[in-house]
Amino acid sequence: RGGPGAQSGGKMASTAAGKQRIPKVAKVKNKAPAEVQITAEQLLREAKERELELLPPPPQQKITDVEELNDYKLRKRKTFEDNIRKNRTVISNWIKYAQWEESLKEIQRARSIYERALDVDYRNVTLWLKYAEMEMKNRQVNHARNIWDRAITTLPRVNQFWYKYTYMEEMLGNVAGSRQVFERWMEWQPEEQAWHSYINFELRYKEVDRARSIYERYILFSTLHCCFFNQALLVIVHPDVKNWIKYARFEEKHSYFAHARKVYERAVEFFGEEHMDEHLYVAFAKFEENQKEFERVRVIYKYALDRIPKQDAQNLFKNYTIFEKKFGDRRGIEDIIVSKRRFQYEEEVKANPHNYDAWFDYLRLVESDADAETVREVYERAIANVPPIQEKRHWKRYIYLWINYALYEELEAKACSNNSGDAERTRQVYQACIELLPHKKFTFAKMWLLYAQFEIRQKNLPLARRALGTSIGKCPKNKLFKGYIELELQLREFDRCRKLYEKFLEFAPENCTSWIKFAELETILGDIDRARAIYELAIGQPRLDMPEVLWKSYIDFEIEQEEYEKTRNLYRRLLQRTQHVKVWISFAQFELSAGREERLQRCRQVYEEANKAMRSCEEKEERVMLLESWRSFEEEFGTDTTKERIDKLMPEKIKKRRKLQAEDGSDAGWEEYYDYIFPEDTANQPNLKLLAMAKLWKKQQQESEAAAMDPDKDIDESET
Repeated sequence: RGGPGAQSGGKMASTAAGKQRIPKVAKVKNKAPAEVQITAEQLLREAKERELELLPPPPQQKITDVEELNDYKLRKRKTFEDNIRKNRTVISNWIKYAQWEESLKEIQRARSIYERALDVDYRNVTLWLKYAEMEMKNRQVNHARNIWDRAITTLPRVNQFWYKYTYMEEMLGNVAGSRQVFERWMEWQPEEQAWHSYINFELRYKEVDRARSIYERYILFSTLHCCFFNQALLVIVHPDVKNWIKYARFEEKHSYFAHARKVYERAVEFFGEEHMDEHLYVAFAKFEENQKEFERVRVIYKYALDRIPKQDAQNLFKNYTIFEKKFGDRRGIEDIIVSKRRFQYEEEVKANPHNYDAWFDYLRLVESDADAETVREVYERAIANVPPIQEKRHWKRYIYLWINYALYEELEAKACSNNSGDAERTRQVYQACIELLPHKKFTFAKMWLLYAQFEIRQKNLPLARRALGTSIGKCPKNKLFKGYIELELQLREFDRCRKLYEKFLEFAPENCTSWIKFAELETILGDIDRARAIYELAIGQPRLDMPEVLWKSYIDFEIEQEEYEKTRNLYRRLLQRTQHVKVWISFAQFELSAGREERLQRCRQVYEEANKAMRSCEEKEERVMLLESWRSFEEEFGTDTTKERIDKLMPEKIKKRRKLQAEDGSDAGWEEYYDYIFPEDTANQPNLKLLAMAKLWKKQQQESEAAAMDPDKDIDESET
């Protein structure tokens, strides 16, 4: 009705609507996961197992005539040419092509391929190397020389070309040609290893003069610092010190000592005072030391030490010290070292006066060098730094200052005074230290004992006893009592030892070691009754630190005295206090070793009593230990009846589970453990019967299953 225009407008509208229409997206109706899930790992594993990406090997060809060979060559060359045509810059394709032609002895074709490859990339080092190696393999020496010449001309900074070229010429015996190549190389001023290779080459042919001339050029051109200024090249010759040292050692090795000394002197002059290096002077001094020129060595060291900064001359100091200790005046070098170290220690103790380790090092230094008055002055300065806190841990390092001071006065400070003066000074040091210590809070038994030992060395026994008695009165300690008792024992004053032991045990009645030592002293003196009384007093104490050791010592004492009845009573008294399995076993072994006719019966009776006593013990492992000991006894001394009886008493080991709980009360799982069931334990009889019935039922089940699996066997057995 609207005409053609209306129709065309309708078409355009429909086209526009069609362009804006969004395509439908496929909707997934079932979004639940699939029953079988496949992971990427499974996909890779299946691909590996099925070898999907592996291509079968090409079939082997057997060439039988010339036409097939030519056809094969044509196809291979076409393949190589196609690969090269695809990507000319892949040098590996060129090398493979050339090596294939080389394998066919087509040397001319291989050369052509290498030349074409060099036109593509002449900077490829591998390409030059493969090309030259091919010529050398096929004994084409002149061709190889030509290639090496082209390579070193094109790429003169590639050292590998030079090394292989010179090696080839040397292997061919062309020494002059190899030397010529080295000379061309040295014009490029290569790295140090190249110079050393040239020098070693000349030395292999005993050309020492030529090697010397190379060294001369080397030390002048080995390290060049280049500066560009106004587009002009300024070359500053500044060789390394190590190159001069190598040159001098070369001369020394070939016994040209005058030349070596001249090299060192030139090096010192060359570097001057602005660029001094301690390594050069150390090497120079060691050279002169080897030549026995000790005065020259001393002059070199002193010259260097005066001009090189101290922080840069540590190695120089060390070597100078070693030299002086070997050959020279010890005093001269130690003055230098001591002054330097003394300055360092002074700085440390000024920064922290309570740094006692620094004081120890400082005192060790001045003791080895200075006079007695200087050492005393430093000691007085050190001990004046009393720890500010009266706690023993802060005084442990400080007290050794006093100890070292006293030992120094007694042993080493005898050059400036007589022995009596030294002894009086030492006594004053000890007394000053003892007065300084806060004995009400803590003390140092070491200091008291050292003072007493010093007085004994001075043969002044009353003062030593007075010092130890004062220490026990002011601040009694176990170590003081032991030291005092040991002193009196050495002097064989046994009555004093008894009194000291009595005081010691009044101070520390729980110390079992003291009771034992006291009793052993009385035993050695032959007073058995006193020793037994001491043991009785000891075991009667309400609190002991090691009662088991005390009881064992008492029992061993009675056994040594062969008082078996008293020993037996001791065991009974001990068992009234503890039912430990080791006590029972020890009691049984004692009865076994008593040496009487009824010893076996007594030992077996002890085991019987122990077994009855330990039935109520919660620790079943101890009861098992007892039965094991009993069984070993019966196996050695018992009869068949007693062996059978003890075997019946042995428990059965079973595995159980129990529930675990964490610290917060939560469930921590289950654990397995082993338990023991004793046959004579009446409380476990129902469990044993139940266990036996369970085993019998399990055996019947296994037999019925076996019969069901093999019915013919049952028929045969019934017929039989």
